[in-house]
Amino acid sequence: MDIFLFNPDNDMALANFTPYYKSPGEIEVMAADLAILPMWFAPEGSAVKVPSYTSCEKYLAYCGDLLPSSVSVIDSWIQGHYFPWGWSPALVHYLQQNGVDKAFLPPAGYLDDLRRLSGRQQTVLVLDRLLSLEGTCGYTAIARNLDEIKIFLKDYSNIILKSPWSGSGRGLAHVTAEKWNPSLEGWISRLLRTQKEIMMEPYYDRILDFAMEFYADGEGHLSFVGYSLFETDSHGNYKSNFLLSDAEIERRLTAYTTYRCLENIRSALLDVMTGLLGNSYTGYLGVDMMICHDNGVFYVHPCVEINLRMNMGVVSHILYRNLLDEASTGNFHVVHYSSDSEAEIFHQNMLSRYSLVTNNKRIRSGYFSLTPLKSETRYQAYIIVRP
Repeated sequence: MDIFLFNPDNDMALANFTPYYKSPGEIEVMAADLAILPMWFAPEGSAVKVPSYTSCEKYLAYCGDLLPSSVSVIDSWIQGHYFPWGWSPALVHYLQQNGVDKAFLPPAGYLDDLRRLSGRQQTVLVLDRLLSLEGTCGYTAIARNLDEIKIFLKDYSNIILKSPWSGSGRGLAHVTAEKWNPSLEGWISRLLRTQKEIMMEPYYDRILDFAMEFYADGEGHLSFVGYSLFETDSHGNYKSNFLLSDAEIERRLTAYTTYRCLENIRSALLDVMTGLLGNSYTGYLGVDMMICHDNGVFYVHPCVEINLRMNMGVVSHILYRNLLDEASTGNFHVVHYSSDSEAEIFHQNMLSRYSLVTNNKRIRSGYFSLTPLKSETRYQAYIIVRP
């Protein structure tokens, strides 16, 4: 059996790259609260591992006809092929401690390649191949000491610094000469000490965030899965995804660029990423992009991030395909609550404001929670659908 796991600490565990990494308590809470999320994208005949089946029973009843009947929910560790959000040495160690045979787990060499390929340094190589395409922009450089960063800041005056390994939207600092202070310099020094390098980019005037999603079969073949259109906050942290068809996302993007530009980027990425990954990776991956504005002209930045793991863009793409009525659109949200009962109160309010309307086991309109809720819930995934 194929068993799916939600482990949102993957990026941090991969950065640490030891079997003994311990994720922050808040991330452990997120993993528990959202554990059932893979049920909505796992293929038929698979299972989703949750901390407790009993705590999910009420939620499974709430799902009614929308429940994917061919996907099992289990709370015990069984032998099978595990499909986590992403792999790391810490997850392999954890699964082995819980009795999962190493025959079902990736070898050390696979993890070494995964960490190398997951580093933000790869964006330098990918961008170098894409910037010859008309209508694109973007520049990323690598710093190995503080002086190189100061020179880059002097040249561009408004920059973004990124740690080579960190969660999407995390490990970032927006830097100007006015913002330079001892705290920032300490952060930079720690990163250089632990990760040896820092990524540097000019600051771009971002208009839209989107991504192209792909699937690598581990045998040297890469296929285009679709688009995702998403929102981030002013710090680059993920907020939500739009639930739209690829055609509608393309229509929105071409208000700023051309179909030809998007097609050229997609074709180039298939070629570049196939060569980069080879046989070293199996699974979904996303390449984050953005529409940028500069002096009255719009450009596509074709490689802001490469997420070599499952991601919310792929989840949204599958949700739209499997759960929404053909004529409907919507939004997918992951939210955080700071106190007990806050999630339950929000849930009841949304149920009364956005009544759920279904048609042939698909959502035509309304609010639907993708994860269980209880008084102590701190994280929730939900969708709002419009006809």
